[in-house]
This record gives sequence, C-alpha cells and structure tokens, in this order.
Amino acid sequence: MRSPPAGPPSEKSPRLGEVLDFMKLLWAVDHGLQSTSKRMEAKMGVTGPQRLVIRIVGRYPGISAGRLAEIMQLHPSTLTGVLKRLQERGIIERRVDPNDGRRALLGLTARGRELDSLRTGTVEAAVRQALKSVPRRKLDAAQDVLAAVAEALQPQQGGG
Repeated sequence: MRSPPAGPPSEKSPRLGEVLDFMKLLWAVDHGLQSTSKRMEAKMGVTGPQRLVIRIVGRYPGISAGRLAEIMQLHPSTLTGVLKRLQERGIIERRVDPNDGRRALLGLTARGRELDSLRTGTVEAAVRQALKSVPRRKLDAAQDVLAAVAEALQPQQGGG
C-alpha cells in the first residue's frame, strides 16, 4: 500500500482525501467536546452529557427516562448511570408516573434549574457561537451529513 503524497512543508495540514479529512474533523470535534466537558465538570460540577440531560429535562419536565434516551439517541441502560449520578447529586428528581407505576418521570430540582440556565463556558455556548456565522442551508446540510454518519456508526440490527 502506498503512502499518501506528502504536501509541501509550508502546508499547515496535508489533504488526506475526502473520508480521512472528514474523519479528522470529527475527531477534532470529539476532542473539543471532551475537553470542554472536562472544563465544565471542574467549573460547574457537571459534564457536557450531564448538562444535555439537564437541558432536555428542563425543557420537558415530567419526561420519562425512556423518552429522554430516545431524544438523546442512547440505549436506556447507557442513560441509567448518568441519571443516577444526577439524582444522587440533587440535580434531578424522579417521581413515579401516576398512570404507570413502573415508569419514572424526571424533573429538575432547584439546583438543576440553576444549572439549566444559559451559561458561558459550556459546550452549547461554543456551538451557539460557531453556528452564528453559518448560513441555515449549510447548517441543514451539516446536520444531514452528521445524521448519516451517526446512523452508519450504529451497530447493525438483525443477523444480516
């Protein structure tokens, strides 16, 4: 297998081809999300994924854990640990669904509502700032591409 041709030394980043260039950007986004999440945890006491849970529960008080998992595109078992930690820290509260005793409904505590308010230094603040300069049509196209990549990365169902 041949190595890709090296670019001139003056180039900041050599072209790697459509797929690898795109993957490089995805890894940069992932690294930025992880770094910002760690800073948020140190500063605010919650990670980026925990804050996303807080923001969604704040928008939909009384949401079930199953519906929250659907919105976040996560398996419910993945969300269980996040919800448990947020509940233990007094950020979210669970109450039994009066219509179905097997289901828990989620809400924010006073501390959770405080964390739900908009803040600087969060992942969403950085995303909001970046999106300000992107035309709607490009944002729509980017969302389509990212949705296709997310779907392609999901484990295949069935025995195929």
